[in-house]
Amino acid sequence: MLRLIFRRVGSALFTLVFIAVVVFSCLELMPGDACTAFLGREGKGTALENCRERMRLNRPAPERFFEWAGGVLKGDLGTSMQRQKPITEIVGWRLRNTVVLAAAAAMIGIPIAIFLGFLCGLYRDRPFDLAVSATAIFAMTIPEFVSATILILVFSVTLGWTAGVVTAGYKAPILQLLASTVLPVATLSLILTAHILRMVRSSVIDVMGSDFVLMARLKGVPFRQIVLRHVLPNSLLPAISVIGLTVAWLLGGVVIVESVFNYPGLGRLAVDAVSDRDLPLVQAIALLLGAIYIITNLAADLLALFLNPRLRTHRA
Repeated sequence: MLRLIFRRVGSALFTLVFIAVVVFSCLELMPGDACTAFLGREGKGTALENCRERMRLNRPAPERFFEWAGGVLKGDLGTSMQRQKPITEIVGWRLRNTVVLAAAAAMIGIPIAIFLGFLCGLYRDRPFDLAVSATAIFAMTIPEFVSATILILVFSVTLGWTAGVVTAGYKAPILQLLASTVLPVATLSLILTAHILRMVRSSVIDVMGSDFVLMARLKGVPFRQIVLRHVLPNSLLPAISVIGLTVAWLLGGVVIVESVFNYPGLGRLAVDAVSDRDLPLVQAIALLLGAIYIITNLAADLLALFLNPRLRTHRA
């Protein structure tokens, strides 16, 4: 078990390094830099050279990368080129907002997904299952910006029930922030529910067709007892990894949703940082989102191994 944990942690560290190198390389290959974005039409000649010297962009790329990586190892994410502030100060509030949005979507979507998936598995191929499964497949196939646009069109433009975009500032209190995130939370919950629902449904169908459930039925064990004591716990174990991956996606992949709804989170900040060619800020956000994704996925995987001794023995 310890060897497995060390192997997963080592793989996670390697992945983070890979993310940092890829992001740095991609930004280096993009036309322009922070100075051309900052100066605009005046970004040429002496003004451009002075700006690059002031921001220390005239040094070789490997030197700048290793200097930034050394700072990260010391807990220093660097300073934003465009905003001239410590990056930890900039991303702190945005990280809180992204966590609030993801947590709200998870608290709504996960229980609904487990409940509907469980019922769909128990009543397989019946009208309820067919209707819910068809809706889930539709929600999984359409892109986030499409579902977000549809929700804005229906509930904001047509019905006028809620605002179409988030107007709260990035330092707004959590309750004020939540009051304006109805549509972003609904968008994320819809996608999250669809993915987890399908996995739970498949798990319930597999458990219902297993030998021990069939034996329990033959012995006359009440159906309710079979469902609560055997089917429910055994069907949720395979879904833990999917739930972990989906929650990791919520925390690390909400760029599109935050951009559509103008939500002041890490995703929106990442889009602005790329537009500004703010390399240290983009690298820091990518590293944070990558770390969140990897840690959440690792925690879900290890939890599944811990709760399932047979799986732990098999993988070890």
